[in-house]
Amino acid sequence: MTQMRDNITLIGMPASGKSTVGVLLAKRLGYSFVDVDIVIQEKEGKLLKEIIAESGDDGFLEVENRTNKELQVSHSVIAPGGSVIYGKEAMEHLKEISIVVYLKLSLNDVMERLGNLVDRGVVLKDGMTLEELYEERVPYYESYADITIDETGLEAGIIVDELRSIMEEKFGLTT
Repeated sequence: MTQMRDNITLIGMPASGKSTVGVLLAKRLGYSFVDVDIVIQEKEGKLLKEIIAESGDDGFLEVENRTNKELQVSHSVIAPGGSVIYGKEAMEHLKEISIVVYLKLSLNDVMERLGNLVDRGVVLKDGMTLEELYEERVPYYESYADITIDETGLEAGIIVDELRSIMEEKFGLTT
């Protein structure tokens, strides 16, 4: 028997609002909120940027893939890091246990919202620009998404309202 998909996973570029939207959506639905970056930091006892500095991008991606594929939660809104899409096992697991929502943000909006990439623990290959990272990741986000929400010009509250009504319909929830 397969596990019921009673979770919601938010994927998207760094600064697309996975944590902000995720916390608000979890509150609205009466779900738990799981920030996988925090789970990784607690498990490893280090900040994301320290893991990347010590283990390199590939080492971090390995930790991220393992942590996401081992996630055992229900009735939760899951916010993994933006690079989770590089982990095939992680994404297969997340698709099994949740509905995957791609929070789509334009490159300009991402650039406007993002602060220091290193501080945020963003995996960026040597010499790669943010634009190249965006172009590399978008096809992954699109291919894994069950639902895509275009955030252009929308406030977090509007996005949460839209997602809540979609999820209430999907899960037969009444709030």
